[in-house]
Amino acid sequence: MSYKILKVINYLKSNYCVTLKKKKNTVLKCILSSSYIPVYIFSSYTSTYEWKWKIILSFFSSTEYSKAKQKHKEVLRRRSESMLFYNTRHGEKIQFSEHYVNLLLVDGHQGLENKRHEVLTFGQKRLCLQQKSAVHEKITPAELFSCAKAVRPVRKVLVSGVAGIGKTILVQKMLFDFGGNKDHLAFDFIIHMTFRDLNLIDEPTSLRELILRKNRHLAKELDNILANDNKLLIILDGFDEFRHYRSCDVDSFVTEPDEDAEVMEVIGSLMQGELLPNASVLLTSRPAAISYIPVGCIDRFVLIAGFSLAEVQDFFFRYFQDRTLADRMFSVVSANELMLTLCYIPAFCYIVCCILKESKDLCGGTRAETCLQDQRAGAIQQLSDTVLKLGRLAFKNLLEHQTLFYSSDREVAALEGSSLVSAFLDKTIAEEPGFTEEVYSFAHLTIQEFFAAVYCAVTDHPLPDALERTSCPRDVSNSGHLDLFSRFLSGILSERNASLLSRQVGICCHKEKANAYREKIIRELRALCESGAHILNHLHCLFEQQDPSLALDVQPKMLRVNVSDETLSQMDYNAIKYFLNLTEGKISELDLTGTGISCDTLRDIQHLLGRCESLW
Repeated sequence: MSYKILKVINYLKSNYCVTLKKKKNTVLKCILSSSYIPVYIFSSYTSTYEWKWKIILSFFSSTEYSKAKQKHKEVLRRRSESMLFYNTRHGEKIQFSEHYVNLLLVDGHQGLENKRHEVLTFGQKRLCLQQKSAVHEKITPAELFSCAKAVRPVRKVLVSGVAGIGKTILVQKMLFDFGGNKDHLAFDFIIHMTFRDLNLIDEPTSLRELILRKNRHLAKELDNILANDNKLLIILDGFDEFRHYRSCDVDSFVTEPDEDAEVMEVIGSLMQGELLPNASVLLTSRPAAISYIPVGCIDRFVLIAGFSLAEVQDFFFRYFQDRTLADRMFSVVSANELMLTLCYIPAFCYIVCCILKESKDLCGGTRAETCLQDQRAGAIQQLSDTVLKLGRLAFKNLLEHQTLFYSSDREVAALEGSSLVSAFLDKTIAEEPGFTEEVYSFAHLTIQEFFAAVYCAVTDHPLPDALERTSCPRDVSNSGHLDLFSRFLSGILSERNASLLSRQVGICCHKEKANAYREKIIRELRALCESGAHILNHLHCLFEQQDPSLALDVQPKMLRVNVSDETLSQMDYNAIKYFLNLTEGKISELDLTGTGISCDTLRDIQHLLGRCESLW
């Protein structure tokens, strides 16, 4: 039976009984014929037979439909039963049910007008989100499509969160639960697509073909599934990784599942409700890309806030599988505020645990020992070559806002054969009919930013144009995505770290670039102190240099620091305090309005407050 006929039947199911109530003397004759529905001729003169009409058209409870539903759950269960940890060894299976740690989900999102680096913004908003979740009821994955406050059905949900925060793990949790027959998700079918896979499609296609690429077992029942779209959930994971994410706000729509079009038109039509209007859609994305989503069609915005403190502890226990060892390692992390803050992001929490485990095992046969042996064998040149190749890959794609790289890319091919690459790059296999392609990404966005900064520091490549404009008020095109890159660059170009990099890796920073960068910091800080606005990232860059003479060279005519309305972390206050401690004389203005400053922090900078002519 075709999709269009099934849609007509669905319409009759939901609407025709109302007509019978109004017209009790109507003779209804319905002839239906297909492989699943026998021929019926049915007449009814009173509304007392309405229940028979419903039974006749309830073909979606048919045996074949139920079989397809159960088969699909088994497939999803099998696909999601292993935890997809970063850099999991080939063939290694870590049970999802044993290692999944709950994520904190709250209503809302980081504002589209946000102009700061997303990971830094997350660090600042973390405390606010924890407070918010304590006041508002915590959202579970099962409740994403049910909202008591919603004025219309919740069908389109956008889940946003910074890189590594657990968006894909949340999706895996939903698939795992659905595949395990946990029916708290009120859907008959869930179709899962990743934008990494969609990137491989470069010719017109249809929604039907997109679904069947990874779900051939649904071919016989797909018409029924699509016709009953109010019981269908489509998950689109990783919108920020889509090559065409800037082009999804389409005005040329696809309305039928069999209609061929460019992939961005099919996805755009689905997101905007022109295609399968009754279907539910879950979209995940990093904050940097959500301004390109047609947000008018989104019914609910949800933000992943990562782990709470208790969940960080839970993660440590599940990772180390030993309560005593986990408690000891957690106490090490708890003593370092910056490291503990990083652990609220699941990807960082995993990286920290890996480092702690390797530190514990340094006396055994570890990767660290292997690296030392390689160095003793004269492999420093090979190491420096690999670092430069990773840096080139990171730098080029960071400037283009790209986080995915393909085996066909020249920079990726240049890394082939290097054993060091697997320590920093994750590899997945994107499978399509007729071919497969390897897709790479750095273990975390910040690792890409670090390697990009190394490459910029040790080559003659000029500074990115966006960094040359940072002394001016930021325009709409600058989302602050190079803020952390600039901090890394400043730290690498410092005399202390440049020397360390030369000894350990065998690559040297450009002396001229280091001097020019220091002069740039002095010049721009002097200008920014006039108004005090947009000054925080420059203060961090100054802090990374750890050179008191730089602050003394700034000597602005007016000294203003205005960081109002930004929720600041302790590291932010440390950077501000470091700069002000090295300056002399009056502070024209210090504006800490709306920063969430605590009594302890105020007490810590008390000696500076008496120097302020204006204090907010």
